[in-house]
Amino acid sequence: MHLAGKRILVTGADGFIGSHLVERLVRRGCDVRAFVQYNSLGSWGWLDEIPADIRRDLDVFAGDIRDPHGVRAAMTGCDVVLHLAALIAIPYSYHSPQTYVETNVLGTLNIVQAARDLGVERVVHTSTSEVYGTARFVPITEAHPLQGQSPYSASKIGADQIALSFHAAFGTPVTVIRPFNTYGPRQSARAVIPTVITQVAAGAGEIRLGAVHPTRDFTFVADTARAFEALAECDAAVGRTVNAGSGFEISIGDTARRIIALMGRDVAIVTDDQRLRPEASEVERLWADSGLMQSLTGWSPEYGGGDGFARGLQETIDWFSDPGNLARYKTDRYVL
Repeated sequence: MHLAGKRILVTGADGFIGSHLVERLVRRGCDVRAFVQYNSLGSWGWLDEIPADIRRDLDVFAGDIRDPHGVRAAMTGCDVVLHLAALIAIPYSYHSPQTYVETNVLGTLNIVQAARDLGVERVVHTSTSEVYGTARFVPITEAHPLQGQSPYSASKIGADQIALSFHAAFGTPVTVIRPFNTYGPRQSARAVIPTVITQVAAGAGEIRLGAVHPTRDFTFVADTARAFEALAECDAAVGRTVNAGSGFEISIGDTARRIIALMGRDVAIVTDDQRLRPEASEVERLWADSGLMQSLTGWSPEYGGGDGFARGLQETIDWFSDPGNLARYKTDRYVL
């Protein structure tokens, strides 16, 4: 399947990854409808910040992924759905778990139910590496057991299974993409890399973090966007779950120290108790095996390995260090 000539709906288009994906698809010449969260301000989230020539080519639909009627209206006439809309902040899921079930599980049900009824040609549903929990073996393949160690990850396990069940039961052409710890420009400061960068850029005398010993496989947003595109075009991926990661494992503490060094600062890292997850909820280790993705699509990370991670960090630092971008973030407080 080729995306050229297809009408593509991107849910969560106003978010971090979604806005990068929309920008990439429009630059490729795709016909894109962007599903954004309705709000009374008329904000399109990060789509308000992308180049004007990209925005002019967008068909923007404001709605709520929890509303099956709005979802169906948005999907009508679309050939491909890239479903990214979700609540993703792990700390907030401890506070308000029901909203994660309503948004992530029921929202995904709305997508696949409409896809079945409307005869959509392809649905790519977004999972997360958090569904694996702490690695039982590394690198983590798609055969790794699923472990819901937070309400967020449990809701994403449920959403993934709803999506895959529609393929098994009804033949709905669903692929599940499982990205590992995406980072880059526009990311929320609830994530660790923007947390460090924004504190340093704002001149903080010390960097406040949660646990620094867990390891992650940080994947640059441009690589994640390319992975969505590759899977949407891959017929062999239908009915399958596919990892997308950099293949490079690093601890949160070492990541913070690399950022501090790249920014030319000498600041201490201190533990902030409110940023710690409950002990049994902390995911201690994540490291992706993206071999299936590479064998199915030919995709490989352009920002892989230590050198690629350094390049991605520098691009992210450059974006956040722009005063206009930094001003959008509340650097003096913890963001859930």
